[in-house]
Amino acid sequence: MKSLLFAFKGLVYALKTQLNFRAHCFFTVVAVVLGSYTQLNFSEWLWISLAIALVIILELINTAIEVLVDLISPEQNPKAGAIKDLAAAAVLVASLFALMVGLIIFVPKLF
Repeated sequence: MKSLLFAFKGLVYALKTQLNFRAHCFFTVVAVVLGSYTQLNFSEWLWISLAIALVIILELINTAIEVLVDLISPEQNPKAGAIKDLAAAAVLVASLFALMVGLIIFVPKLF
């Protein structure tokens, strides 16, 4: 039960401190509302869910890495910067994947 509380504490931390996490949550709501409106089938919901989960998970991992790097290396350090950039790149790739999934599924339904 304690570990579940710690996990929710992490979600609250991300929501309070990370603008990008809040943006991803907003787009999650948009995708779910749009999916309900367009009556996605089972496989379409699976793809949308996978894309959402991938982005949210990687954004949380990115946030954890950023906090850890700031703790370990509070001063400017090229390697610390590279670590943060790589973690951010993972979120970017996942976000582009999610965008492509969304376009492939929603564009034909809306136009």
